[in-house]
Amino acid sequence: MAKANPKSRRAGLELILHALEFAAHKHRDQRRKDVHASPYINHPIALANLIVNEADIHDPEVICAALLHDTIEDTETTPQELAREFGKDIRDIVLEVTDDSNLPKAERKRLQIEHAAHASHKAKLVKLADKICNLRDISVSPPATWSLERQQEYFDWAKQVIDQVRGTNSSLERAFDRAYARRPKKGMGNGE
Repeated sequence: MAKANPKSRRAGLELILHALEFAAHKHRDQRRKDVHASPYINHPIALANLIVNEADIHDPEVICAALLHDTIEDTETTPQELAREFGKDIRDIVLEVTDDSNLPKAERKRLQIEHAAHASHKAKLVKLADKICNLRDISVSPPATWSLERQQEYFDWAKQVIDQVRGTNSSLERAFDRAYARRPKKGMGNGE
């Protein structure tokens, strides 16, 4: 595989750092639901880290989309703003992994399962990384208000989504399977 020329590598790094700064600004007042109320930006950073360091994916569009994946869904960011800042391709990847927050939660979850198989390759990579990171977070520090049953339901639903994208990336799929193997059970120290 040919190495990227230094100019394009620099442009890719600049774009990634811009996406990180943009996401950090947009998520600045948000916290995760874990007992520690971790800064929300840790989640998109975890996705980017997983994509680069565990899956060995260095595509700036995928990394940027991972960093930006929750901006439209969870902040006041518009698709037009993402297109202006990062281009149509990155915006489109983010849109593919964005739920319609106007729909009821059960419908959004059903649609994620239904749409996963038809997503672009790059969106599937982001979707895999998102579910892996969520399972890892839940198994280590679940949302403070989630019962054991709620945690198990999330794990099982995430598996239904990921089963639709199998064949996308073997490294990420193995990481998902390892994360899923840590599905919470009674007596695992999770307060149940």
